[in-house]
Amino acid sequence: MADLEAVLADVSYLMAMEKSKCTPAARASKKIILPDPSVRSVTQKYLEKIGEVTFDKIFNQRLGFLLFKQYCEEISDEPIPQLGFYEEIKRYEKLETIEDRRKLAREIYDNFIMKELLSHTHTYSKEAVAHVQKYLTKNEVPAHLFEPYIDEIFTRLRGDIFRKFVESDKYTRFCQWKNLELNIQLTMNDFSVHRIIGRGGFGEVYGCRKADTGKMYAMKCLDKKRIKMKQGETLALNERIMLSLVSTGADCPFIVCMTYAFHTPDKLCFVLDLMNGGDLHYHLSQHGVFNEQEMRFYAAEVILGLEHMHRRFIVYRDLKPANILLDEHGHVRISDLGLACDFSKKKPHASVGTHGYMAPEVLSKGTAYDSSADWFSFGCMLYKLLKGHSPFRQHKTKDKHEIDRMTLTMNVELPDNFSNELRTLLEGLLHRDVDKRLGCRGRGAEEVKGHSFFLGVDWQQVYMQKYPPPLIPPRGEVNAADAFDIGSFDEEDTKGYKLTEKDQELYQNFPLVISERWQAEVSDTVFETINQEADKAEAKKKSKHRKFDLDEKDSDCILHGYIKKLGGPFASAWQTRYARLYPNRLELHYESSSSKPELVLMDHVEEINSELTTFKGEQSILLRTKEGGRVVLTNQDEIGLKEWLHSLRTAHKGSVELLANMARKAGKIYGTDMDANNRQLTQHNSPLASRSTNGT
Repeated sequence: MADLEAVLADVSYLMAMEKSKCTPAARASKKIILPDPSVRSVTQKYLEKIGEVTFDKIFNQRLGFLLFKQYCEEISDEPIPQLGFYEEIKRYEKLETIEDRRKLAREIYDNFIMKELLSHTHTYSKEAVAHVQKYLTKNEVPAHLFEPYIDEIFTRLRGDIFRKFVESDKYTRFCQWKNLELNIQLTMNDFSVHRIIGRGGFGEVYGCRKADTGKMYAMKCLDKKRIKMKQGETLALNERIMLSLVSTGADCPFIVCMTYAFHTPDKLCFVLDLMNGGDLHYHLSQHGVFNEQEMRFYAAEVILGLEHMHRRFIVYRDLKPANILLDEHGHVRISDLGLACDFSKKKPHASVGTHGYMAPEVLSKGTAYDSSADWFSFGCMLYKLLKGHSPFRQHKTKDKHEIDRMTLTMNVELPDNFSNELRTLLEGLLHRDVDKRLGCRGRGAEEVKGHSFFLGVDWQQVYMQKYPPPLIPPRGEVNAADAFDIGSFDEEDTKGYKLTEKDQELYQNFPLVISERWQAEVSDTVFETINQEADKAEAKKKSKHRKFDLDEKDSDCILHGYIKKLGGPFASAWQTRYARLYPNRLELHYESSSSKPELVLMDHVEEINSELTTFKGEQSILLRTKEGGRVVLTNQDEIGLKEWLHSLRTAHKGSVELLANMARKAGKIYGTDMDANNRQLTQHNSPLASRSTNGT
């Protein structure tokens, strides 16, 4: 029966893999619905506050670039050739062969430079032209050939073109997508979880499929009770920090990166790149040892993964074949950052890792180390790929103390059949003296890449994964042990452990969305489909809600958009309103009637709570009026709700200060107690104000 279950689990998993390669509309079982365009107001306020409404910030985001491009191609009144020029330059930079570069370089020069020079319309600098001509006359086509033009193109796009984009519907759509991104709160319901593909000290790894885009991921689930039992809270939180550091910014195709982190009452979940080709330890047992040329391929890709970490001041500390995973094409990534450590401020000195791969300085108690430890482990791993065992387990000893003793004292004897280049590489990496070790003499990965063993390797080609892998994992197979062999944890182990409120507080900041990776996922899958559906829905809705249209340039409106107000009999139901906040009032417009809006006058408000308050299970804004009433507002948009709170408090404070100033000035002019008169004035209860505070 267990065999049948394992087969069914494999079939379900493989079917999900195939389904993920179908068209986006078919592979998404859950629809993304963009928020109403009115979120532009509140989202722009938030983005301005954090300095994100600039050309560079928006253009360098995947979705921002796509929408800016759509504006230039579909909406702009005048042609914008600069964008086409930029895209051609980027296409040129990605080309692999000299022949392809020469051909495209000539096309770019003819179409975007020479044509304008001949017609005297070339507005770029003489220096940029001279830079390109210098190389082309020598028939040279380096990757940076058109680099001077990039800055000048950006300068032109930053001006009027970007300003008009921000005034357009395409920027509104950008705000809708950003609002959606900023409010992502994942649960297990957002994924279809498939078979187990691995197990570690704190939990399991599963194949899974994101419901709204159909993208396949690996989900690493750590059991909170098991973490508590093993006192591993610091390790678990550290892994999340390390994954966020390597996954943010420039992409690295040689590290298993994270897109999301979230947690449930029982689990901590990391959503990671799915590598379905097995690990090098597994393939070593299936394929046998690798020859020097095959090993060089894996070594080169792992070097670039380590370089990415070390540039971020991260030492990995657990390099071994079992942690090097293959994708379906045979390229590799470093996985499992559970022991990785940030050494930017303080060097670690803990003895952690796998015996037989740990560097001497890691084994020496109290000795501080940095990325040096990884280059020693790298040497051990390469040796194992070639010989089938660690250099310090020559006699198949399993005694950890003996392995550690040999690591600290033994000079590794290399086989005679190793080439001279390989011998000097391994001798350099396995040097016990850190200062003499290859990779630790001041230039890091560059030293290793420059070794004669890698002579002739084009590192740009390695980065672009253009070298053919020596081993391509079998297609249509899971390339992992079956669920029965992987096993499961004994729940009896954690039976006596209970998770307290204090335990859960440790993880309150655990959830994370890596923006650039989420945007890449969306743009590669459902972006066009969702935009088309939103365009249709908004076109229908627009004709019905023209009364809410607002020319922001001609208005003193601070903020506007949909919000929910607690109202109805006994103030028991949330009612949707279209809110407009002005310096002296809040207008709450009815969605489906032509009635006058409810008004909340700022001079009638006694207090607005400084923090969000929970009402009927929702985070809410509470306004208390001078007549003893209250106005309660909420929104599913967490970012937007905080912006409403901030803007309401600012408007209220401004109103109070304005009244106080008016009272003081009047007092000086008339010599009367205007403060008392002002108090009487503000206690006047207008019919509209009372309607907004009595719960209806």
